[in-house]
Amino acid sequence: MQEYDVALKLLLKGSATLTVRELTGTAVARWLDVELPQVQNRPLDLLGETVDGHLVHVELQSGNDAAMPLRMAEYCLGVFRLLGRFPRQVVLYVGEPKLRMQNKLRGPGVLFQYGLIDIRKLDGERLLESQGVGDNVIAILARLRDHEEAVRRIVGRIADLAAAERETALAQLMILAGLRRLSKTVAQEVRNMPIDLDIRDHEVLGPMFIEAEQKGRQEGLREGLQAGELTVLRRLIEKRFGALPGWAREKLAALSASELEELSERVLDAQSVEELLR
Repeated sequence: MQEYDVALKLLLKGSATLTVRELTGTAVARWLDVELPQVQNRPLDLLGETVDGHLVHVELQSGNDAAMPLRMAEYCLGVFRLLGRFPRQVVLYVGEPKLRMQNKLRGPGVLFQYGLIDIRKLDGERLLESQGVGDNVIAILARLRDHEEAVRRIVGRIADLAAAERETALAQLMILAGLRRLSKTVAQEVRNMPIDLDIRDHEVLGPMFIEAEQKGRQEGLREGLQAGELTVLRRLIEKRFGALPGWAREKLAALSASELEELSERVLDAQSVEELLR
């Protein structure tokens, strides 16, 4: 489930005005609720009209998608077909793996491109200083000096909100924390909040925290397996073929534990690194 997608949309539409300005270079006066013609497989995430009357389209992405340029081109043409105006487009990447997507579609006599921003490039310290709680919550995904200290500051700010706003902000923080494996840190800080709230017993936040914590353990296990397989395979390859070139190290680092295990079984039969990793 893409809970992060819903949480980020609500934050960007709400009090995260500084984040929106960082992404689009301007302020959004209103967000538009439109349905595009059925020319793509999924609806666009956020379409807004700026204070100076231009359209901005923000798409949220948690994984590297080679088809992203085509999707964005379809969205662009869909908006133009519906509203008669081209939007300024930005893809906001929030995933954990290194950003590898392209931001342009090029062909004979054709060049289409859009903004592509890794959220880790945004200044998280600046977002923490914002008066908008939405910006503070989104800061957990941005570039920060100390993530644990940032969590303490965010939770402290949330603690000052009214009850209904507090629950919503905590739920959003918990969802985004899962993208950075900070669920336990958030839960610990919530327990220290100067209010009577047990996150595990909470009707809304409890199940969300338990699920996020379980996902975190599963992801940690997968990462441990991947790291172990990668170490073993690198040693095997280097013993057989010598030092690994940079492109090979990068390709191996992007493989899953099961893919690395499969390569380990083939390394003795391969005649070169190129043949093994082709």
